[in-house]
Amino acid sequence: MTRLEVSTQPYPDQKPGTSGLRKRVRVFQQANYLENFVQSIFNSLEGLQGATLVVGGDGRYYNRHAVQVILRMAAANGFGKVMVGRGGLLSTPAASCVIRKYATFGGIILSASHNPAGENGDFGIKYNIGNGGPAPEKITEAMYAESKKISRYLTLDTPDVDLDSIATLQLGDMQVEVIDPVSDYADLMQSLFDFDRIHALINSGIFSMRFDGMHAITGPYAAEIFETRLGATPDTLMNAEPKEDFGGGHPDPNLVYARELVEVMFGANAPDFGAASDGDGDRNMILGRKFFVTPSDSLAVLAANAHLTPGYRLGLAGIARSMPTSQAADRVANRLGIELYETPTGWKFFGNLLDAGKATICGEESFGTGSNHVREKDGLWAVLFWLNLLAVRRESVQDIVTSHWHAYGRNYYSRHDYEGVDADGAGQLVDALRKLNGNLTGKRYADYEVAFSDDFAYTDPVDGSISEHQGIRVGFTDGSRIVFRLSGTGTEGATLRVYLERYEADPDKQGLDAQDALSELIRIAEEVAGIKHHTGRQAPTVIT
Repeated sequence: MTRLEVSTQPYPDQKPGTSGLRKRVRVFQQANYLENFVQSIFNSLEGLQGATLVVGGDGRYYNRHAVQVILRMAAANGFGKVMVGRGGLLSTPAASCVIRKYATFGGIILSASHNPAGENGDFGIKYNIGNGGPAPEKITEAMYAESKKISRYLTLDTPDVDLDSIATLQLGDMQVEVIDPVSDYADLMQSLFDFDRIHALINSGIFSMRFDGMHAITGPYAAEIFETRLGATPDTLMNAEPKEDFGGGHPDPNLVYARELVEVMFGANAPDFGAASDGDGDRNMILGRKFFVTPSDSLAVLAANAHLTPGYRLGLAGIARSMPTSQAADRVANRLGIELYETPTGWKFFGNLLDAGKATICGEESFGTGSNHVREKDGLWAVLFWLNLLAVRRESVQDIVTSHWHAYGRNYYSRHDYEGVDADGAGQLVDALRKLNGNLTGKRYADYEVAFSDDFAYTDPVDGSISEHQGIRVGFTDGSRIVFRLSGTGTEGATLRVYLERYEADPDKQGLDAQDALSELIRIAEEVAGIKHHTGRQAPTVIT
């Protein structure tokens, strides 16, 4: 096998976002585009000679090709071993699990998460460090710096490796171990949750559920866990066969894109419990019969009830949430007498807190929750956590949530997404808001008085690193909030996210529709930001 040094030229657009590098497939198909970024990852790492790397992805179009490219380049760059999921598959939380269980050097995960797939869809690649979590900013900045000056990449002149059978193979001087992508993760879940009790609930004859894999990576994981280990019947699973184009769907588990599941859960004879996960398995949506659980409420409920599960029965060290996530979890932390950490959006910001033992459970409003068991958000983990609670409490999903509101108060909360808007217009909106910061304090909008407005900045309590410009906040004297933020997960145009929150302590006033309860804040958001003017949109693309 010949080691090749291939000349190349830099691309100017390989700056990783909050979850790695995401572009259209056609961008990655440009000459040396993928190879440049992979070599930039390797160039930015120290001590990789002879080390073990984990590789896998969500199975979207271009995944198989990319895995083969990475294997050849890893061998040429001196890795001693690569562990790769059979078929090139590994969900994002499963990849984190494998990195941590086998104490590997790190891993490369191929995914564009909840973005659409297929030949005309999106592709993504990110590097996770040895703790199993996404590379911190200092490493992604080093990757970007390497990508701007790269002049050559290293690879082997060798045929593709057979990835479809579990085996240990040789690629040059490097060992390739093709592993079962499901078993290590499923074993970890069984160690955290009471599978016997969940099995009894699922097979009680009085409980029914549906899980929607959205033709993405979690289908095989759901089949092993729900069917094989927990005894669910095959009709429990929907869209469980992974497809390279995710069946033509948009694998984002929300009320708009998981429409098939929503129609089942809000239809006649609806099951007791419904859930969905996204393209790479790190997000989740939780539904009861004709009832939607917001991700913010889900985080708060899981934290408040963690002691009911085997993996968390000894209590929580702390709770961490992203800044735009509702303050419902803050109230749980306060009652438990533990710390609440407010971080920027992006799971990498939770890594230091988890590693330092400061937090146990983390969550983002963007349908992501997780804990210190891995260093990624974890969709199936959240689903199993809910099933464990249902098995112990023997109440409906709606009853568990409403009793939580009665105990802690309800944080009415909603996120309005304006997807694919003109990037210049979205940038002008944010710039205009930044100029207003400090000038809104004391201003009244109907019954609301502004207490503060700022551009959120975060100082990491572990390493002291500072992250600025993480979202525009407008806070009111009654604790209500509006947050404006541009998302970094899209591949074309810009996505403006507007987050709205109002607290209600009175149980008699907690039963309103969230959009009705937040209607005045929605109007104020338009008045303050001029959303229609800057985006040209009359309404959000997605409301959750």
